[in-house]
Amino acid sequence: MGVGRGDLTGVRHASEDGVKLSLNGVDHTARPTWKLNETVEFYRDILGLPLVHAISARGWGPPGHHDFLHFFFEAGNGATIAFFYYIGSERPERYVPEEHHFYFATHTAWAVETEAELIEWKETLERRGIKVSPYTKHEILESIYFTDPNGYPVEVTRRLRETEQIDEVDAALTMQAAMEVETESRASGRLMPDIDTVWRRKARLVSDYKAGPQ
Repeated sequence: MGVGRGDLTGVRHASEDGVKLSLNGVDHTARPTWKLNETVEFYRDILGLPLVHAISARGWGPPGHHDFLHFFFEAGNGATIAFFYYIGSERPERYVPEEHHFYFATHTAWAVETEAELIEWKETLERRGIKVSPYTKHEILESIYFTDPNGYPVEVTRRLRETEQIDEVDAALTMQAAMEVETESRASGRLMPDIDTVWRRKARLVSDYKAGPQ
């Protein structure tokens, strides 16, 4: 399915057309798999997610589209996690898992509410033969990490606290600083140099924010 990517030049912002869009949570995420049995057994039997829907179809769309299975597991709060199995295809090199933070940046994270639940997940998964990371605290979350049979990273996390207005302000200033630095770096044909450059720019924005409207 073709969608616009990359440069947003010429695209209208929400503030320009007066239309306020809203979303009602994530319906599903989807990824390809070339390990049909292992994927079903992992999500259904190891993680205990109910298999709730499956689509089977001849190839559609452009020529050469494989016949496929598209199957969904319940993921909580009305959401599902889904996979495509393209019949008769072999996994391209680009989908081979890598031991690199670029690869692990794309992951699925499920929420639990309490520390006891997080502990139960870690201990149960380990008893079921899954290698699970140590408990990791980062900012407002505590998480455990593991991978599914495809090598896709999976996270189970609990909130240590809810976000507040100060978090939203901080996020806005952080990202404004980073976007400004990226724009300037691109204009000069360079990559963004380091996080310190962003922090210095953010410090100026924080100072301006505290000073209020001029």
